[in-house]
Amino acid sequence: MMIFEKVQGIIVEELGCEKAQITLEAHLNDDLGADSLDAVELIMAIEDAFEINVSDEAAQKLTTVGKIVEFIEGEK
Repeated sequence: MMIFEKVQGIIVEELGCEKAQITLEAHLNDDLGADSLDAVELIMAIEDAFEINVSDEAAQKLTTVGKIVEFIEGEK
């Protein structure tokens, strides 16, 4: 499974978004309606799914789906 598809599935589950809304360009807050608590839960789910650690500093920079995918690719 591609990283994007896995991230997409996590976002659908955590935020309750439609799969079609989730593109690499989609902004977590503006496009997908994530608030700060949603973002924290999303990062925790990503850490579990990909067995990585995301620092608070890195998490603040993960504002789009594309940035999340790039970060995960950099960690693998």
